[in-house]
Amino acid sequence: MPRQLGELEDAVMTRVWQWNRPVTVREVLEDLQQERSIAYTTVMTVMDNLHQKGWVRREVEGRAYRYTAVSTRAAYSAALMNDAWSKSDNPAAALVAFFGMMSAEQRESLRAAVRMVQDDPDPGPGDNPGDGEGADEGAGEGPEEEVPGGRGGGGGTSAGR
Repeated sequence: MPRQLGELEDAVMTRVWQWNRPVTVREVLEDLQQERSIAYTTVMTVMDNLHQKGWVRREVEGRAYRYTAVSTRAAYSAALMNDAWSKSDNPAAALVAFFGMMSAEQRESLRAAVRMVQDDPDPGPGDNPGDGEGADEGAGEGPEEEVPGGRGGGGGTSAGR
């Protein structure tokens, strides 16, 4: 995904992701109007921009479009985390700092994600925890010390709503 969503783009995409079905501008507008005063044309422009940027696809239904997310909130969150991590001059320190910000529930979600990656019967290149990449370093030193190896995924952390 090319870049982080703006505030209004995120509000629109949150609805598209949560509803997980094709939506109209009118549906998104009515839901957004419960939180803020916003014009139909503003929502229409934002949804058109999201389409132009590749975040949603759309199909004509009568005189309106129905919009569907191209990817998931989890994939978006993972791309943001991967982008931020790849820009760090010290990726290990960035991960340690990130893990230090996590709640106990988030750390448990991380451990569950690491187990899923480790149990993957068909890992991609560099995704195998036993490939000598150091994924097992620090094992047994306690839950806060566990560092995931493999995919730069995530999801369900503070980026999810």
